[in-house]
Amino acid sequence: MAQLLILEFPDPRLRTRASAVNPAWLHEPATQRLIDDMFETMYEAPGIGLAASQVDVHRRFMVIDVSEEKDQPLVFVNPVITARSGEQIYQEGCLSVPGIFADVARAERITVTALDRSGSAFELQTDGLLAVCIQHEIDHLEGKLFVDYLSPLKREMVRKKLAKQRKQTDAA
Repeated sequence: MAQLLILEFPDPRLRTRASAVNPAWLHEPATQRLIDDMFETMYEAPGIGLAASQVDVHRRFMVIDVSEEKDQPLVFVNPVITARSGEQIYQEGCLSVPGIFADVARAERITVTALDRSGSAFELQTDGLLAVCIQHEIDHLEGKLFVDYLSPLKREMVRKKLAKQRKQTDAA
């Protein structure tokens, strides 16, 4: 397995809308390796979700594991939220926007349909952190970031803060 490079805001590639996955593609060994590499990258970061778009693969799939033990890996291929209800405010962070956290309003409960890593269809009804994470990662597949929920002023402050962090890291 190998760790992948995570694109960081404001990289324009994060704005690319991901293409649907052909289920036959899931049976290729390179695809299964990519999914494993995404989990390794996510766990090492550390994070709880990673969309393919964040590693510059613009296909509609994502990996998630919100468990404390990091032993409940979930793969969502071509995910679609079919129902949503309620609202919750959750402080979100993002591997593509390191060190930045902000309150974002999302649906409290969702139903999502997708394919798993073997291409089998499933439906999941969930709430809480998993619901937030799924919505966040689907946004990535649409070319949207959690900072898009912030005011333009706050978004520009985030961009400047990340640029300053990168400059300090490059100088070190």
